[in-house]
Amino acid sequence: MAVKKVTRRWLFNSFAVILLIIVFILAIAGVAVYRYYYEMARQSLSTRADAVTAMLTQYSQNQNVTDFTAQVRDYVAGFPAKNSMELMVVDSTGTITMTSSGFYPDDTSIPEYHQAMAEGLKTIHRIMDIDPGGHVMVYTVLAPLSSVSPELSESVSALRLVTSLNQIDRQITTIIAAMVVLSIGVLILILFSSSYFIGSIVNPVGQIGETARRIAQGDFAARLQKRNDDEIGELCDIINHMAFELDAAEHLKNDFISSVSHELRTPLTAIQGWAETILSDNGQDTQLLTRGMGVIIGETARLSSMVEELLDFSRMQSGRLKLIRAPMDALAELAEAVLMYTQRAEREGIKLIFDDDGIAVPVYGDKNRLRQVFINIIDNAIKYSDNGGTVTVLTECDSKQLTIRVADTGIGIREEDLPQVKTKFFKADSTRRGSGIGLAVADEIVTRHGGTLELESIYSKGSTVTITLPLSNKADNLAQIDTLE
Repeated sequence: MAVKKVTRRWLFNSFAVILLIIVFILAIAGVAVYRYYYEMARQSLSTRADAVTAMLTQYSQNQNVTDFTAQVRDYVAGFPAKNSMELMVVDSTGTITMTSSGFYPDDTSIPEYHQAMAEGLKTIHRIMDIDPGGHVMVYTVLAPLSSVSPELSESVSALRLVTSLNQIDRQITTIIAAMVVLSIGVLILILFSSSYFIGSIVNPVGQIGETARRIAQGDFAARLQKRNDDEIGELCDIINHMAFELDAAEHLKNDFISSVSHELRTPLTAIQGWAETILSDNGQDTQLLTRGMGVIIGETARLSSMVEELLDFSRMQSGRLKLIRAPMDALAELAEAVLMYTQRAEREGIKLIFDDDGIAVPVYGDKNRLRQVFINIIDNAIKYSDNGGTVTVLTECDSKQLTIRVADTGIGIREEDLPQVKTKFFKADSTRRGSGIGLAVADEIVTRHGGTLELESIYSKGSTVTITLPLSNKADNLAQIDTLE
C-alpha cells in the first residue's frame, strides 16, 4: 500500500508536471518552427519580388508601352523561378493579365491589390487554401512605375507571387513528429529511470518498515542490509544501531531484573529464616534472639537502601530527583561515610585507609545526596575487594575544587567494560551483589552539583574513582531546591 501511495504521488506530482512541461515545450517549438518556415517562404517571395521590381524599373527606362509590355511578357513567360513559385502581373484595375504558368485563375480579381491600394501599402501577403487541397502563400507588391511612367503603370500596376506551402507543411509536420517521438522517448526514459529510482527508495523503505515492525515486536536481532552509502544507507545504520542499543538495553534490563530479584531474595530469605527460628525458640535463647534480631535489622536496612536506590533511579529517569542545596562541609560527610564502613571492612578483612585532617571544606550542595554518593563509592570499593585488600580514601583541595579519590585493590574492571560502568543496569561482575544503578545515580548527583565522577581501572589490580566538586562561593545560608528537568 505504501509503495502504491508513493508511486501514485510521484505520477500525479512529478511525472504529470514533466509531461505538462514537455507538452508546453512542444507547443512552443511547433509554433516557432511554423513561424520560421513560413517567414522563410515570405522572405523568399519578398527577395524575388524585389528582383522583379528592379527588373521592371530597368525595362521602363525610355520604353513605350508596347515594347515594355512585350519585354515584361517575355520575362514572365521565362520566369526563372517558375518551378518554385508563380509570377502574375496585375494591371491598374486589379486584374491578372499575365502568369508565368500560362494558366489563369477563375477569378482574376485580386482582393489584396485593392486592399493595398486602399490602405497605401507597398506589399501585402496572405495564406490561402485552394482547391484541391492546396495551401499557398500569396505575396503582392505594387510596381514602382507610377513615378516613372503613368502609362506603364496602367498595364503593370502590381506583381503577385504565389508559392505552394504543401512541401513546407510536410517538412514542418516531419519536424514536429520527430520532436513528438523524441519527447515520447524522453518520457519513457524518465519513466523507467524514475521507476528504478523510486524502486531504489521504496523497496528499502519497505524493508526498513518491516524491520522496524520486527524490532517493535521484540525481535532486537533484526538487522538491515546497507546497500548504498546515501541517506537510505545512513538510515539503515541508524536503525541497526537502534536495534543494537535496544538489544543491549534488553539484556541489561533482564540482568538487572535477575540481579535485583536475587538481591531482594537474599535478605528476605535471611529475614524469614531468622524470624522462623526466633519464633520456634519462643525467645528462650537470649543470645540467639539478639543475633537473629541483628540480622533482621541489618537485612531490613539493606532492603531499604536498595528500594531507596531504585526510587532515586526512577526519580532521576522521570526528572523528579530533587537536590536540597545549602552550605555544607563535604569532608565531614565523607568522614561519616567512611566511619559507617569501618567495621564492615574489618569484618571482611579489608584495610580501609582515610586520612582526615579535620579541615572544613565548604561546598554548596545537598549533604544527604553527597553522603549517598560517598557511601555508594566506598561500598563498591569494599564489595569488589577480596579479603586482604585495601581501600584508600584520599582528598585534595585547592582554591576552586575538592577532589576525592577512592582507590581499591580489588578485582578491577575489564577495559571493554569501562565505557559502560556508568550505564544504568550495567554490572561488570554479575557474581557481586548490587543492582547496577548505584553508580549511574551517583554520577547524576555529582553532575547536578557541577562536579565530575571519573573511574579508572586495571583488571585484576583495582579501580580508582575520582570525584571533583566545586567549592562554595555563596555567602548566604538560604537553602534552595534544584529540580532536575
